Amino acid sequence: MLESIGLSKRDEAVYDALVRSTQASVSDLVRTCHLPAPTVRRSLQSLIRLGLATRSGGRPVTYVVVSPDSGLETVLRERERALNDVRPHIKTLMDLYRAGTRFAYPGELVEVVSGRDDVNHRWAQMQRDTRTQIRGFDRPPYAAPEEHTEPNHIELDLLRRGLRYRVIYDNTVLALPGWLEDVTAGVRQGEQARIAPDLPMKLAISDDRLAIIPLLRPDDSAVTASYLIHPSPLLDALIALFEAFWERSVPVRLPMPRATGDTADELPDEEAKLLSLLAAGATDKTAGRALGWSERTVQRHVTRLMQRFGAQTRFQIAMEATRRGWI
Repeated sequence: MLESIGLSKRDEAVYDALVRSTQASVSDLVRTCHLPAPTVRRSLQSLIRLGLATRSGGRPVTYVVVSPDSGLETVLRERERALNDVRPHIKTLMDLYRAGTRFAYPGELVEVVSGRDDVNHRWAQMQRDTRTQIRGFDRPPYAAPEEHTEPNHIELDLLRRGLRYRVIYDNTVLALPGWLEDVTAGVRQGEQARIAPDLPMKLAISDDRLAIIPLLRPDDSAVTASYLIHPSPLLDALIALFEAFWERSVPVRLPMPRATGDTADELPDEEAKLLSLLAAGATDKTAGRALGWSERTVQRHVTRLMQRFGAQTRFQIAMEATRRGWI
């Protein structure tokens, strides 16, 4: 139990015996622990060094245990301080590591992962190994067979733990059934989501340490291979590309939760979803596909919203919905 603070099993046995008796001589501990006297003396020196015991004067020499709540707490605080002192040094070491590997082994900077299961496994592992944030471009097709019919459960779990996700969705995802529910689940947990047209690729970046790019040909309907990009000028370029797209993309605006019992100004769920899709730039055709409606049904709902808001344009619908706090 106490090996993590530097005590061996024999040290811990001597410590336990000393805690029970509060003070004891070497001979007392030899009998209690059934250990040789030299071993007991070495363990006692370890306990004294850690501040868990003291040596009293007199004959025979006795050893007194320090109250465990204060003694062990002091050791733990010192260990925590030491570990915290190491953290800033990690960045320095990583900078040196990247500088040494960028050009020393160029053939190892790009790794190819083949097979749908292996791609999914590396993507899951990459997310779990991330320390600060995931950045990504999201566009079809997908390696996961369920596409956007259910959320990324790894992402939701990591968002709850405080990991940051910044995702730019290609506007083609607006037509996917289930996409709105999927992104809503992520945004409710803290995902920062935006929409942009014509994303150049699918991409995910873990911190500044690793990126994954699915290898896709024009007619591919699923992801079966991916590139892993390790620290390199190529990874730096991908990070810069993401940040450039992020600056000019449109934030996803979701329906705001309504107060329970407030029905006078309530918006039906299907129209709330339509508002979110329209605010993200969806056309009537795209919104209809996402909601399972015909274009005529979409237009009918848009007309109803215009009449309700007294709006003349779709832009005015979005402005009024924002003013009312619906999106």
